[in-house]
Amino acid sequence: MSVVAGVLVALVAALHLLFLVLEMFLWDEPAGMKAFALEPAHARATKAMAANQGLYNGFLVAGLVWGLVSGETDVRLFFLGCVVVAGVFGAVTVSPKIAVVQALPALLAAGAVLAA
Repeated sequence: MSVVAGVLVALVAALHLLFLVLEMFLWDEPAGMKAFALEPAHARATKAMAANQGLYNGFLVAGLVWGLVSGETDVRLFFLGCVVVAGVFGAVTVSPKIAVVQALPALLAAGAVLAA
């Protein structure tokens, strides 16, 4: 695996670790509400749902780290593909910004993994 591919996969994992923290622990705190443009009442009402989303981001982090540690290309590509699908779905159903923040970094990382 090239250094560039490894760094990009690690960046995607770090982004999803950040999403986990924001969704599971900071959703109804100022940092979480600012990150997701939430009103306090909506943040309180959706806190459990956001924690569930955060947990799924944790699974993505675990898979990406597994791929990095094991060096298995197919593992890295599978979890990067999951991130791309989630990012495209989020862009279509929630905000186009999600494609840039989530799907684009995963696509770049997948391209680097394939090129390595």
